[in-house]
Amino acid sequence: MRIFTVDSFTDRPFKGNPAAVCLLEGPATASWMQGVAAEMRHSETAFLMPREGETYSLRWFTPLVEVALCGHATLAAAHILYEIGQESGRIDFSTQSGILSVDRDSSGLITMDFPVKQPTECPVPEGLTDALGAEPVWVGNSQFDLLVELSSPEIVRTLAPDMAAIASIDVRGVIVTAVSPDSDADFVSRFFAPKAGVDEDPVTGSAHCVLAPYWSQRLGVHSLTGRQLSARGGLVRTTLRDDRVDLAGQAITIWSGNLHV
Repeated sequence: MRIFTVDSFTDRPFKGNPAAVCLLEGPATASWMQGVAAEMRHSETAFLMPREGETYSLRWFTPLVEVALCGHATLAAAHILYEIGQESGRIDFSTQSGILSVDRDSSGLITMDFPVKQPTECPVPEGLTDALGAEPVWVGNSQFDLLVELSSPEIVRTLAPDMAAIASIDVRGVIVTAVSPDSDADFVSRFFAPKAGVDEDPVTGSAHCVLAPYWSQRLGVHSLTGRQLSARGGLVRTTLRDDRVDLAGQAITIWSGNLHV
């Protein structure tokens, strides 16, 4: 079966967030998909079943676990369907997070319709400050992740967290964020998920389901751009629509091949 690696949320190779996309020819077991994801070693591998009716079934696996929501691997899956000519307009994916719709404009920008994951302010979890090596300004829980605002983008950029300590916190991952000093972005972030087998994710679409409502409320603007300050880096354009958020970005195929097992 065909398998690809795609760099998401970037228009340049070896930037953004790499994801593998596997085009399944029929049903596959979770253990087999987990084995492929561990072999690929990307932060996420997307498994795409042939379309039934109007929707494709889509699942995502890190090297360690299956996840319920992933942005960059969804972007990668849509990009491949467009690139191989299998789709040209709106695509609907059936996932653990419901139907996720994706479309592409004439410039190649892909927009994904995702659920908002509103953060709710909470006490600072025990050990978080020491784990991050920085003092939080604000902390909130969302469905999957902990959102932590820090006092400056430079602190976000230079953070060197204790991954073992981060993994002991009872959340999928920890998002750190601050207002951006740059004209091409409104906020910056980084995402750490060692419990899921991903110490630092390069560019995290699902984290922007949390970041978009938080910063839209703080800045009073519905359309924002987030820059993720990983070593690879990338931009995510967000537009808040009540309980949904549009996440937009570009993608580029790095390689394609055939999976023989």
